[in-house]
Amino acid sequence: MFITKKALSRRTLLRGGGVAVALPLLDAMIPAATALAQTAAAPKVRLGFIYFPHGAIMDRWTPATEGRDFELPPILQPLAPFKSQLTIVSGLENKPAISPAVHAITPGTWLSAVAPRKTHSPYGGITIDQIAAQYLGQDTPLPSLEVATEAGGGGGVCDRGYGCSYGATISFRTPSQPLPMEYNPQKLFYTLFGQGDSAEERAKIAWQQQSMLDQVMAEAHSLQKRLGAADRSKIDAYLESVREIERRVEKQQAQDLSMLELPKVPVGVLPNFDQQLKLQFDLMALAYEAGLTRVISMMMAAEVSGMTYNHIGVRDAFHPLSHHQDDPDKIERLVKIQTYHSQIFAGFLNKLAKMPDGDGSVLDNAIILYGSNMSNSDKHDNYPLPSALLGGGAGRLKGNQHLKYANRTPLANLLATVLDRAGIPVAEVGDSNGVFAEI
Repeated sequence: MFITKKALSRRTLLRGGGVAVALPLLDAMIPAATALAQTAAAPKVRLGFIYFPHGAIMDRWTPATEGRDFELPPILQPLAPFKSQLTIVSGLENKPAISPAVHAITPGTWLSAVAPRKTHSPYGGITIDQIAAQYLGQDTPLPSLEVATEAGGGGGVCDRGYGCSYGATISFRTPSQPLPMEYNPQKLFYTLFGQGDSAEERAKIAWQQQSMLDQVMAEAHSLQKRLGAADRSKIDAYLESVREIERRVEKQQAQDLSMLELPKVPVGVLPNFDQQLKLQFDLMALAYEAGLTRVISMMMAAEVSGMTYNHIGVRDAFHPLSHHQDDPDKIERLVKIQTYHSQIFAGFLNKLAKMPDGDGSVLDNAIILYGSNMSNSDKHDNYPLPSALLGGGAGRLKGNQHLKYANRTPLANLLATVLDRAGIPVAEVGDSNGVFAEI
């Protein structure tokens, strides 16, 4: 059998009247006898890790029944439009997160399931977002993106034994390298799209950055010739960092963002928390849409947050309210905050569901973990953890189910399952002892 069909270029444009219009993905753009998964048009999995502090009121989070015939509980009711791509996982515990330090190590152990050493110099575990970034992040300007909504790392998340490293981030690139979470929308915008208030300014600044990087590399190579072995090794490590910056600048310059409708450059941290939270999610959605990154981690609020939610009628500060002491009125107000978080998260999912990606949407090709590393906030429990997966995972997630595993099953099994479904070969994560075939 001879196949002579030639594939139409994916970059083919319709031209006329002085304009050029991009075509959608057509069958003619796929080479004959070539599976979609073997082409550049193959769907690329996006990973998201959305963390909320202070746990959940578990009887308002957990469905009453298991399997596919379940009703969404109040806190998760906003996710009803995405039930077909929702899996709620119950019975999980993160034993390595159990410590008298509580808030000081809770965020930083959520995605690693590794108990950190008791030292002020951080040493815990690599988080799965960063494991994923090693595999998925080299073809994007940003291997990963770390986002927050308010400054973390205050006294409430510091501990005399563990220091402050684990309380303000959920991402560790190495066991000793925590990654800062960007809570300033303006800085996040510049990270994604470059500095400057217009496309022209951003292009000019990017050219200047590239020019400076070229000079730095040339001078560093010249300096290496005059140094001893130990210093050359240090310069090599330095140059590796410079090369990563250079790679990002080159990738950023190569991105065609002309078809994106970018918001105005944010002025900075917004005084209205509702607007701040929505804007950060909007920028994250743009990062996925523009192909700037495939891995995003986010803290919806800071650990030990003092944020008030007046815009939904809750005047109490978040963290003090989380110590509800089983007061029914306080519990109702806390449920209101937790449901609001799900509403904002649902808005983000809706944006992803409307973004075309291959023959589906970005949400169809995403795997998003939504949860916390704490259960009953009043007791600082780490069992049972509120955990849910959203997205189609490029056909690798089943969805529409509530799975209840044996009591105190390691959270690490869910983390390992996320990597497995993303096609990332990892033997184990933290204290995992398997993956979940049912997901």
